[in-house]
Amino acid sequence: MGMTISEKILAGASGQSSVKAGDIVSVDVDVAMLDDILGPRVEIAEHMTALDAQIWDPDKVVVISDHFTPPATSKQAEIVKFTREWSERYGVRNYYEFIGPCHQIMVEKGHVLPGALVLGTDSHTCMGGALSAFASGVGSTEMLGILVTGKTWLKVPETIKIVWKGKLPDGVMAKDMSLATIKKIRHAGATYMSVEYVGPAIDALGMDERFCITNMAVEMGAKAGLMNTDATVENYLHGQGLPGPFKRLQSDVDASFRETFEFDATELEPLVSCPHEVDNVCAAGEVPKGTRIDQAYLGSCTGGRYTDLAMAAKLLKGRKVRNGRRLLVSPSSKSIWEQAAQDGVLQTLSEAGAIILAPTCGVCVAQHSGILADGETCISSTNRNFLGRMGNKKSFVYLGSPLTVAASAVTGEITDPREFL
Repeated sequence: MGMTISEKILAGASGQSSVKAGDIVSVDVDVAMLDDILGPRVEIAEHMTALDAQIWDPDKVVVISDHFTPPATSKQAEIVKFTREWSERYGVRNYYEFIGPCHQIMVEKGHVLPGALVLGTDSHTCMGGALSAFASGVGSTEMLGILVTGKTWLKVPETIKIVWKGKLPDGVMAKDMSLATIKKIRHAGATYMSVEYVGPAIDALGMDERFCITNMAVEMGAKAGLMNTDATVENYLHGQGLPGPFKRLQSDVDASFRETFEFDATELEPLVSCPHEVDNVCAAGEVPKGTRIDQAYLGSCTGGRYTDLAMAAKLLKGRKVRNGRRLLVSPSSKSIWEQAAQDGVLQTLSEAGAIILAPTCGVCVAQHSGILADGETCISSTNRNFLGRMGNKKSFVYLGSPLTVAASAVTGEITDPREFL
């Protein structure tokens, strides 16, 4: 019997020739990632001091301060300071701060490679699966063991195959593909499973769009979201200064899958996820007419990459954000911020009325820069719309593609972006 991508990676990480779904394996971790919000300050630092323990290999550890940067309170500033000083103390050379959400920085800085086992203290670590890595989130207690030993144990997950055929129509983005998938499988339908995304519509996507899809695999409960290694992946890695060669991974033709779902991109339309569950999905045009928004947000590790900003800017060029509404834009990294500035994308967004923010997780997770007031509604290109996600349990968050966010900012209400094509 052949193996899925997850099975191949976990077989390699456990030193076995083959594994199958359900096996419990002891694995060597290739990269451990910690952020500021669930990193050293949560159990890890205290217990490492008590154990008088050191990191098994500081070069395989990446620490990124992103949720509390730039700090909005003295407490947040102290957390970032603590994270920085802890990294210095333990010899972690791959420490980054103030340059964007951890998952984007991980891929930009070349810390995620095909075939690697990457574990991080954030649930959206699964984004790295777009580069054919088994990337997954873990808790701080589990990370403590990984830091000290370089090992952990995992159950080999069953795999769901998602096949996307056809071609995306104008006005439809990868975010819509992701929401369609989540609507079908539901928020817990892939719990502790791997999800593989394949098909012509996936193959046609650039890396910016692929990252959006694997990033949201966890919104179905998935342990990992994975895509095949192809020329697009290799070209992206070469662009990050990595020479290769890289492992070429895809599932064997006789691999065993838990289920297979097929979608036709040609028939897809702009979708939104309505409050307060990610799988509460409907067509943008089906949201009751006149559903007012107060805030629109472009950003995060899901919807603030260059392609996202450029497509939103194209729609907004020559138009204005509706009076009484606000559009916040936070590029997914400092390098994306700079590229969008150089190419005039940020200028176009600003001229339309957008407020350009630093690259940060702060808005998405309600730490700073865009918290909602009682009764306010936001449409966001982020990955979650749970009750209180953006800082107020009396507010409402819709999720949509960057194009849907931009169109809604112009009209001041939830809007199908195809109205502007």
